Amino acid sequence: MLSLGGRSLLQPSVRAVCRALVIRKSPSPALISHHGVPVRPLSGGWYGSVADSAPVHLAEDFLLHLQQASGLPWWLSITVSTLSIRTLVTLPLSVYQMVIIARVEALQVEISELAKRLRYGVSVRAKERSWTDKQSRFQFSKNLRSIVSQLYVRDNCHPFKASLLVWVQLPLWISMSLALRNLSLDQSAPQLATGGALWFQDLTVPDSTWILPVCLGLTNLVIVELFSLQRVSPSVFQRSVTFAFRGFSVLMIPIAAYVPSSMSLYWLTSSLVGLGHNLILRSPAVHKILQLPTPRSASPYRDLLTAFIAKYCK
Repeated sequence: MLSLGGRSLLQPSVRAVCRALVIRKSPSPALISHHGVPVRPLSGGWYGSVADSAPVHLAEDFLLHLQQASGLPWWLSITVSTLSIRTLVTLPLSVYQMVIIARVEALQVEISELAKRLRYGVSVRAKERSWTDKQSRFQFSKNLRSIVSQLYVRDNCHPFKASLLVWVQLPLWISMSLALRNLSLDQSAPQLATGGALWFQDLTVPDSTWILPVCLGLTNLVIVELFSLQRVSPSVFQRSVTFAFRGFSVLMIPIAAYVPSSMSLYWLTSSLVGLGHNLILRSPAVHKILQLPTPRSASPYRDLLTAFIAKYCK
C-alpha cells in the first residue's frame, strides 16, 4: 500500500467521509407526512411541533377513517365528526360543569351563615387576646378558607372541577383544527379539494366569499351575549371578560378567512353545536333530570328573549 509519511494514500480521511455523507442527498423526514406522502414543510418552532404532535396525528386518523368508513363527502364528514365529538365528549363535561356550579351556588347561603358566626367568634377571641385588626382579619380569612374547603369536599363540588371542560375542549379543538390544516395541505386526503358544497367546493383553500368566517363570528358573538345575559349585575372583571370574548369573536373572522375552508367549516360547526347544547341545557326538563339543587326559571327561553329586548331594543 502506498504511503506518505506513515499515512496511507488509499485510505480516505475522516473529514472526506463526513463531507461525502453530508453531500449525499436523501429524503428529508420533515417533507414526509404522517401518512407517508409529501407535504408542504411546516414552519419551525412550537407551531410546527404542535402540528406534528401525536394528538394531531390521532385526529387526522380519526377524520380519515370516519370519512372512508361512511363514504360521506368531506364537508358532511367534518360536520358529523364535529357533532359526534361535541355530543359524546364535551356535552357530558358541560353537564358535569353545570352540576358543579349549581352545587357551589347552593352552598353560598350556608357559607354566608357560617361566615357571620365565624366573624362573631373571631371578634370575641380578638378582645380576649388583644388582637389587632390585621390579626383579626387574618384569622377570619384563614378559618373561612378552611370551612369553605371542607364544604367543597363534603358536597364534592370544588370549583376547579368546573374547569375540566376547558382543559378537554381546548386541546381537542386545537388538535382537530391542525389535523384539518395538515390534511388540507398534504396529499393524504385529495378528496378535500372536491369535497365541499355550495360556494365552498374546495375545502383546501380559504373561503373567498367570507360567508363561513362571518357566520362563525356572528355565532360566537351570539354565544358570548347568551352568557352575558345570564348575569344580572356583572362585576368589572366579568364585563372585562365579556368584552375580551367579543373582541376574540370578531378577530376570528379574518383568521377564518385566511385558513382552509375545512378549518373554518369545523369551527363554524363546533360553535353551532355548542350553541345548541347551551340552549338544550337551559331546558327545565334537563334541570329536573339532573336534580339541580338551586331553583331554575320555568321559562328560560322567554327570559332570554325578554333580557335581549331589554338590553338591545330599548
